[in-house]
Amino acid sequence: MGRLIIEGGVPLEGTIRVSGSKNAAVAAIPAALLARGPSRLENLPNITDVAVFADILRALGASVDWEPEQGVMVIDPAGFCCTEAPYELVKRLRASYYLIGVFLARFGHGQVALPGGCDIGLRPIDQHMKGFRALGAQASMEYGVVTVDADKLEGSTIYLDVTSVGATINIMLAACLAEGRTVIENAAKEPHIVDLANYLNAMGARIQGAGTDVIRIRGVRELHGATHAIIPDEIEAATYMLMAVATGGRVRVTEVIPKHLEAVGAKLRETGAEVREEGDTVEVISRGRPRAANVKTLPYPGFPTDLQQPYVAVMCRARGVSVVQETLFENRFGYANELIRMGASIRVDGRTAIVEGVEKLYGAPVRASDLRGAAALVVAGLSAQGRTIVEGTYHLDRGYAAMVQKLQALGARVARED
Repeated sequence: MGRLIIEGGVPLEGTIRVSGSKNAAVAAIPAALLARGPSRLENLPNITDVAVFADILRALGASVDWEPEQGVMVIDPAGFCCTEAPYELVKRLRASYYLIGVFLARFGHGQVALPGGCDIGLRPIDQHMKGFRALGAQASMEYGVVTVDADKLEGSTIYLDVTSVGATINIMLAACLAEGRTVIENAAKEPHIVDLANYLNAMGARIQGAGTDVIRIRGVRELHGATHAIIPDEIEAATYMLMAVATGGRVRVTEVIPKHLEAVGAKLRETGAEVREEGDTVEVISRGRPRAANVKTLPYPGFPTDLQQPYVAVMCRARGVSVVQETLFENRFGYANELIRMGASIRVDGRTAIVEGVEKLYGAPVRASDLRGAAALVVAGLSAQGRTIVEGTYHLDRGYAAMVQKLQALGARVARED
């Protein structure tokens, strides 16, 4: 299982390079199966979600050459012929449901078991199914398995009842090879959707409007392989920015896209931190305890739900009371009891957490139950007095490349035991 040993109370100081985006990577990897030739993906993060997806593609018949240290993956879909993904692999990550759109586009048929990932609440796929049906497919779910069938796919106008990142991506994947024009209205606007559109367009797709709430796709007969560099991970970058505020330190994150961090930067300024942007670098300078600041999670460009948990960990030591509202997932405060073990004062009421800042947190044994909750416990451990032992480091491995090494480079006293 593994655990992190953190000796807290040390202000983080220094510079780190941000890895490629987890969310962009797990969308681009299955998209490579749509091409008729090999693709080269660069700047992939060395995380378990990427490694698992590589194994899934191999199980489907594709050739995958993955060099984790270089962040390069070459995918040749020439042998891709299977239309049923192995459950033992797909259950390990949520993004495996993107294979549904790929199967539908390439073969007109496919089966994928409902995927795994973090237990943070219900994540229904009804908008995915609505999109597939609008394209002319039959889509059903029985015994936890999604099945799609279509004689051919035809473009259509699809209005998403709720803004869904997963549904937007899945419909994009399927519509690239559909006949005619597809319009996705109320589409999600996250950076990794733009990144996927750029990759697909490099493969010969015709996608316009990614990054807005209306995406237009003109179907093409086939796609070819392409080389594509994954965008930087804004969630990883923001996590280290939050760590700087939690510890009263000074951290520079490099090779980022500052625009993707605007919501986080604005919120950190409310806490009293100084946030500087220069080129592809963002620097956060914080001294002493932060001020309390309320936050409400929203789809991009709002404050990301993936940062709600680490943000609460920062507010645990803030001056004053902060109110944190989670609007996307109903079960994303499960980590709060672990923070309370460290001396935090948190009251959870449904999707709202009221956090009364305390002067000190104290190290304690805690257990992570999901990826971003694990990050929150690390943030708390870095700012706490004494030793914190975080169990369940495999959650961190799903989304943070080389976290221990990066923290050590910033002066943190942290070690890993497997």
